[in-house]
Amino acid sequence: MRLPFFYGWIIIAVTFVTMAIGVNARTAFSLFFPPIIDEFGWERGITAGAFSFGFVVSAVVSPLIGRLMDRLGPRGVMELGVALMAGGLLLAPLTTQPWHLYLTIGVLVGAGSICLGYSGQSLFLPNWFIRRRGLAIGLAFAGVGIGSVTLLPWAQWMIDHSGWRTACTAIGLLVLVVLAPINLLLRKQPEDLGLRPDGDAASSAASAKPVSNIVDPDWAGIDWTLRRALRTSRFWWLAIGYAGGLYIWYAVQVHQTRYLLDIGFSANVAVWALGAVSLLGIPGQILLGHVSDRVGREWIWSASCAGFAICFAALIALARYPTLPLVYLMVVSQGALGYGLTSIMGAVVVEIFQGKHYGSIFGTIMVAALAGGAAGPLVTGVLHDLWGNYTLAFAIGIGVSALSALAIWLAAPGKIRAVAGRLHRIPT
Repeated sequence: MRLPFFYGWIIIAVTFVTMAIGVNARTAFSLFFPPIIDEFGWERGITAGAFSFGFVVSAVVSPLIGRLMDRLGPRGVMELGVALMAGGLLLAPLTTQPWHLYLTIGVLVGAGSICLGYSGQSLFLPNWFIRRRGLAIGLAFAGVGIGSVTLLPWAQWMIDHSGWRTACTAIGLLVLVVLAPINLLLRKQPEDLGLRPDGDAASSAASAKPVSNIVDPDWAGIDWTLRRALRTSRFWWLAIGYAGGLYIWYAVQVHQTRYLLDIGFSANVAVWALGAVSLLGIPGQILLGHVSDRVGREWIWSASCAGFAICFAALIALARYPTLPLVYLMVVSQGALGYGLTSIMGAVVVEIFQGKHYGSIFGTIMVAALAGGAAGPLVTGVLHDLWGNYTLAFAIGIGVSALSALAIWLAAPGKIRAVAGRLHRIPT
């Protein structure tokens, strides 16, 4: 059946819904956390450890998910993610011991989230678009922000009225009933349907030769396996850049609410700031993804890292000048700029290591990224405990922001494949 529009936009729509539900279904644990503590009286560290353990599980399974994507394609990976996440959420209400949470929320939901979240989607989305790759991925990932302002308030309402078990069960059913059928629409690449990226018409002998975006044909011509990629400096610069990107992301996200309360702001301001960041991330991801198609991925990664650096600087200044304008600066720089990282995460890697083994390569890089995501909150918290404040921790965050930006420039995806806005610079 011939559609009146490019099938790639169906892929984007499915991913939008999957991200809105899948990512926020895992985030909802922060809402379950207080009533679980109240019910069982467990220590906070032990209880919260179930969510942190999910990061460990995600890091372990990330390379495996990449290999599964290479072999089974997105339908197999996403349906596996749906089964794992739904299973974890539907079993979690049976919890009576801490290890039950570690098994359900940690292992099952954690493993499912790596399939349904940023990592899993980035394994195939870049195949569908070249000229509008940043815009398309930005639109797809904006679903996370929409889900955070719809799914999470709904979950909190259910917790308040029916308890955390009912809310957890309802979200598990939502994952199963909505995501299982729509992800059957996914395909790994447009060629599977006889299409071309961006919906371009198939070339013929009479048509003009399509413009190539390859800048370095020698590099692009290599059949990149994981073993070959590991022997290149570009792989390790990507690993450093991605680890730094998630370090700064979670260092701020986990600690900013507690920090604002510590320096005298009301709970309303602290909660508003966290929600506003998610809202600003929606247009930020879309706009910066689109701009990356014009100016290059390196510039947008740098702009996003600069956003986090400004955010850290504003947080440091807030300790001395606790004013609302600085809170606004922190929120805007983090949401509108910082969250732009996600719109180009898949694009950066595919433009360097494009090929049939891309999933394995990206999955392995995400191990470093997830390690950075786990280290950010931990290191920031430890430094606070040692120094009695966040100043040193936030200053280190500024340094990590700069290191992450530098690493992506050294990886130089633009020297392998040009974005649409830079095609005129390729020698003919």
